[in-house]
Amino acid sequence: MGVYQGNDFRKISGGRRRPHRKNRKYELGRFPTLTAASDKDKRVSLRVRGGNLKIRVKKAAYANVTDPATGEAKKVKILKVVETKANREYARRGIIVRGAVVETDIGMAVITSRPGQDGVINAVLLSKSEEKQ
Repeated sequence: MGVYQGNDFRKISGGRRRPHRKNRKYELGRFPTLTAASDKDKRVSLRVRGGNLKIRVKKAAYANVTDPATGEAKKVKILKVVETKANREYARRGIIVRGAVVETDIGMAVITSRPGQDGVINAVLLSKSEEKQ
């Protein structure tokens, strides 16, 4: 089943609109990646519009975490997903999205990249006062 990203099914008023043409290839969408925290890394590359490549992270074991106090970045292991503001269920299932708080070897960190779009997981270390809130 395809995901249609076109905008010609309904009127703003809610009324039905009759199709004046068929769907186009460039209107085709995809299901979200739902990157999972795992013990191994797994990436897939997709051909997207214009012949470009999009790297998606399917499973993630490590994140590039930056410490704002020192400006130093490290590759650290992701232990678990603690909280996700986008969807509570994501934290329970261990799904990593932008804005998710993850527990790492060096402390709690918030994800700043989009793993399903960027192909990498970047995060910023939370200070002790931010972790308690």
